[in-house]
Amino acid sequence: MAKGILGVKLGMTQIFDAAGKLVPVTVVDCSDNVVLQQKTVENDGYVAVQVGCANKRESLANKPELGHVAKANTAPKRFIREFRFSEALGNELVSYSVGQEINVDIFNEGDVIDVTGTSKGKGFAGTIKRYNHARLRMSHGTSACHRIVGSMGAIKGNMKGKKMPGHMGHDKVTLQNLTIAKVDVERKLILVRGNVPGPRKGYVVIKTAVKAGK
Repeated sequence: MAKGILGVKLGMTQIFDAAGKLVPVTVVDCSDNVVLQQKTVENDGYVAVQVGCANKRESLANKPELGHVAKANTAPKRFIREFRFSEALGNELVSYSVGQEINVDIFNEGDVIDVTGTSKGKGFAGTIKRYNHARLRMSHGTSACHRIVGSMGAIKGNMKGKKMPGHMGHDKVTLQNLTIAKVDVERKLILVRGNVPGPRKGYVVIKTAVKAGK
């Protein structure tokens, strides 16, 4: 059954599993998940649930935001996403009502999930760092061009798909088929085996894996 929740990446730590093996995990805070809107085929053309997490001050929200969250009787949210699944999946979230809180107990230890986040931004980077290109030789007349792109041939203008220097990182990244190591219901935390995309305090989306079992 398809499930989903929003969270904030707190960082990485390590735990011991039942066999006494050391397991690196990423801790995700999934508190304050509230259903803000229920979308239906009749009104919107598709079935989805809009969920928000991470409260923010009312002074940081405009009037449309305040009116939107007032219907759910909750505070303005910093991170809002939709969980859109087909009705054939029997999505559990579709039965939720506006204003209802989604808790971490919808997931269990051992569940296979997909985690989506925004990768760390690296700024402007050359092709050696960005695409792992090789460096040019360090002698014999190339003293001024060790890390340049190199010859691109007789091209005119931009060449689509050409690997060039540019902005690196800050992309939407999804890691698939990760495993939940532990669910802490009291503190509303989900511990995911391994790493997940993004920096500390970055927002992530946790969903049931679409390719699990295939």
